[in-house]
Amino acid sequence: MHTDVSSMTVSGSFQGTDGPIASPAAWYGPDMASGSDWVFSLTADDLAEVDAALRVTEQKCPRIIDITKADFPLLTLGPKLLALRADVMDGRAFTLIRRIPVESYSKEEAARIYFGIGAHLGSLRSQNGEGHVLGHVCDVGHDHHHNDNQRGYRAPGKLEFHTDSVDIVGLFCLRPAMTGGASKIVSSITVHNEIWKRRPDLAPLMFDPVYRDRRGEVPEGKDPWWIMPIFQWHNGRLFSHYSGTYIRSAQRFDEVPRFTPAQLELLDLIDEIMNDPAVFMRMEFGAGDMQFLCNHHIFHARDGYEDWPEPERRRYLLRLWVCPPNGPSMPPAFAERYGTINVGDRGGIIVPGTQLQAPLTPI
Repeated sequence: MHTDVSSMTVSGSFQGTDGPIASPAAWYGPDMASGSDWVFSLTADDLAEVDAALRVTEQKCPRIIDITKADFPLLTLGPKLLALRADVMDGRAFTLIRRIPVESYSKEEAARIYFGIGAHLGSLRSQNGEGHVLGHVCDVGHDHHHNDNQRGYRAPGKLEFHTDSVDIVGLFCLRPAMTGGASKIVSSITVHNEIWKRRPDLAPLMFDPVYRDRRGEVPEGKDPWWIMPIFQWHNGRLFSHYSGTYIRSAQRFDEVPRFTPAQLELLDLIDEIMNDPAVFMRMEFGAGDMQFLCNHHIFHARDGYEDWPEPERRRYLLRLWVCPPNGPSMPPAFAERYGTINVGDRGGIIVPGTQLQAPLTPI
């Protein structure tokens, strides 16, 4: 199957706003880092409620993947999580929950807690072609820089700025690295605004369709690439989706058009802006902390790190891809990556043979 971009209709392409825009999600890293109102600290009562909910799941749900919101009762914390979700989706676009005492729990217990909290935020989606609804962010030897069919979250070291293919991505730190490995986040709306300020001649290209590599995870009947603009307007909202790695590696396919000089300038400019210390924010989180980001308004990355020599101490995070039941209407072009744009039932990666699972090991 081959998709002709010339015949593709991209709803939400460039229109209307010829310049920077104001938004609660348009912030600069140093300003945001100087405050802490994006941190939600769990109280002793919250933690007791979480522990009690964990014990309910152990009785009702032998398999982690079967845990639902009803199986993880949070009568007082639940409404607080919904307020955090609203801020992630319609406010500053991120939050940090601090902290679950993971040292008091087994890996399975921590995974149950995370899955249960995630179920309060929305539907949990497959993160790879293997159907992992519970993801494991750790070094299993992948080399995504030299193997176009491998994923960065399974590789060691630095990760470049990108977005994941779901409304909300969450990370739960079980063990930090010995040194480094901090999360870096940047407002995609601020990136959009900076492009208008620095290179208004390139700004309209942000809304043109671009090819992206599926990196071997190809849904049935689809090309090994998909086509979507980096920025799209839809119903008065600016959506973004970016991964320089996926966009650049799509050039490996003969059928994909070569970059124009202006497109290369735009990609380099986006990378320059995202990595500007005056724009991005570095977020340190330790064992027991949970980070949730809105993929429509945040690009995220990871610093390089030096890990512990002992395998049992090495950096280890769990990951969730979350689709909230009340998310915004989305541009039709997202369906090529999200599978559908139906509110409450979109996002994730499904390929032929995918079976949903919540494994307790990375592979």
